Amino acid sequence: MSRSWKRNSIHQMEDLYSSAIALLNSRRRKTRPSLTGPLGGSNIPGLDSVPSLNGTPSFKGTPSLMGVREWLQELGHSDDDVNGLNVIQVSGTKGKGSTCAFINSLLKAHGERTGFPRKIGLYTSPHLKYVQERIQIDSRPISEILFAKYAFEVWHGLSGKISSGPRYLQLLLLISVHAFIREGIDVAIYETHTGGEYDATNVIQKPVVTGVTTIGMDHVEQLGPSIENIAWHKAGIFKHGSPAFSTFQEPAAATVLRQRANEKNVALQFIGVNPTLPHNALALKPEVQRTNCSLAIALASTFLKVKAPQDYCILTSQDILQGIEQFSWPGRFHHIVDGNHQWFLDGAHNELSIQKAAQWFVETTSEGQGYLIMFDLSNVELKADVSSKSPSYTRVLIFSHISERDGAALLKGVAEALHRGGLQVQHVILSTYEERQDGAVSMDHCSKTPEQPFSPDIQKDYIEAYRSIDPDARISIEPTIEGALNLAREIGSRGNGMQALVTGSLYLIGGALRLLEKNTKEMPYNIST
Repeated sequence: MSRSWKRNSIHQMEDLYSSAIALLNSRRRKTRPSLTGPLGGSNIPGLDSVPSLNGTPSFKGTPSLMGVREWLQELGHSDDDVNGLNVIQVSGTKGKGSTCAFINSLLKAHGERTGFPRKIGLYTSPHLKYVQERIQIDSRPISEILFAKYAFEVWHGLSGKISSGPRYLQLLLLISVHAFIREGIDVAIYETHTGGEYDATNVIQKPVVTGVTTIGMDHVEQLGPSIENIAWHKAGIFKHGSPAFSTFQEPAAATVLRQRANEKNVALQFIGVNPTLPHNALALKPEVQRTNCSLAIALASTFLKVKAPQDYCILTSQDILQGIEQFSWPGRFHHIVDGNHQWFLDGAHNELSIQKAAQWFVETTSEGQGYLIMFDLSNVELKADVSSKSPSYTRVLIFSHISERDGAALLKGVAEALHRGGLQVQHVILSTYEERQDGAVSMDHCSKTPEQPFSPDIQKDYIEAYRSIDPDARISIEPTIEGALNLAREIGSRGNGMQALVTGSLYLIGGALRLLEKNTKEMPYNIST
C-alpha cells in the first residue's frame, strides 16, 4: 500500500468528518426561547395544559421531542428497537453527567468481572473538546470516521422525507440512537439535554430505570419560573413500569416529584449518601460526588437486577470499588498539574454548582489532599505533593460566563464561597469564550456566539460584583482563553507557582482543556460489529 494512497485516505476521512461537523453546526438555532418572547407550544396539542403554579404554560419554545419518534421510524428504528437499547435515563440540574459517568464506570467494572454488560453506550452533553465525546461506547468516544458515517446515514435517511430537519441536539440524539443500535450495545445511559418531559431524549418510552439528580434554579427562562415548574419537567422521564430514583431534594421539588410519580404509577425512591462508600477515594473527595455516586449505584444495581443473567445480577462491593477507582469525568472537579502551575477546572455554570466548585478549590488547596495523580502537559503521569509543607502558591481565578443567566451574580457567588472558606484569590482574570489569540477556531468548538457580547458595561458589572466581596482583588480582562491561561502562568512564574480555579462555563473549560492537554491523546472507539 503506497504512502500517497494512505495520505489520500486520511484526507478523505478528515474531509468527511469536517463535512459532518459542518452539517451538524448548520442545524443550530440562533437563540433560545425565553420568557420575554412568545410562549411556545400554542399549536402543540396538550402543551398548554402543562400544570404550573399560576396555571400558565411553563415551557417556552418548540419542544425538542417533537418529530424525534417519527424521524427514528423513517430511519427504520421502531419503538421496540429503541426500547431494546436497555436505557438508563437521568435528568436533573446538577450532577447529571457525573452520575451517568459513575453508572458507566460501575457497569464497566461489573462487565469486566462477569461479562455483562458486554458493550456500554453513554450519551451526554455538552462536549468539551470534540463532539464525539457525547457518544461513547465502552468509555471511549466513537471515532471521527464512525461519527461521520452515522451522521450522514441519519441525514440522508431523512432527506426528502420530512418538511424540516432536526435541530442540533435532535440530530445528535438521532445519531446516538442510530449508532447504539448499529453497534449492538447492551445498555445505553442517557443524560437529558434540558428539562425532561419535552426533551428529545424522552423519545425513550420504556427505560429500564430512571434517575433525577439535584434540582435547582437553572434554565429558568425555558423551564421556570419556579423550582416546582422545573421539577415537573425533570420528572417527565418517569415512565409507568420503570422504577425511579432521586437524590434528596428541597421540599418543594420533592413534592412535585412524588406527585408526578403517583400520576404515572411509578415507584419512586429518594436516595441519600451510600454509607458503604470508601472515605479515601479521590473521585469522591467533593461531597457532591458522593451524592452522585450513590444515585448511580442505585440505578446500576436496579438495571442489573432487571437485565443481567441471574448468576450475575448483583453489583458487588468489588464492582463498586473498582468503578469508583476507574471513574473519570473531564471538566468536572478536574485537576491538572504542570510543574508548579496547578489548574483546577470545573464547568460549573449555575448558582448551585458554582458554590461546589469554589468549595472544592478551597478544600483541596488548603488541605493539600486529593486530585494529586493526574497528568502534565507532556502526557506523563505525575504525582504532585501539595501538602502543608509545599511552597506558598499564588491563587488565581479565571472566570467566564456569557449567557441569559446573571453572570455577575455567579461571579459574586464564587467570591462569597471563597471568602467563606477563608481563601483569598490574589488575581482574578475575566475572559470570553474565544479560545485562541490567533483567532483560530476548532471545528469542534461547542459554543455559539453569545447573544450579549462581553461589553465594557458587562465587564464593569462583573468587576463590581467581585469587589463587593473582595475589594483588594486584582482584576484583569483577557479577551481569549489562551491569553487568560498565559497571564496566569506569568503570575505564577513571578513567585513559587500558582493554583488557578477555572470555572463559570463548560465552554471555558472545553477551550482550556484543548489548550492545556494538547499533547494528550485518547483512543477513540472505532469498532463496528
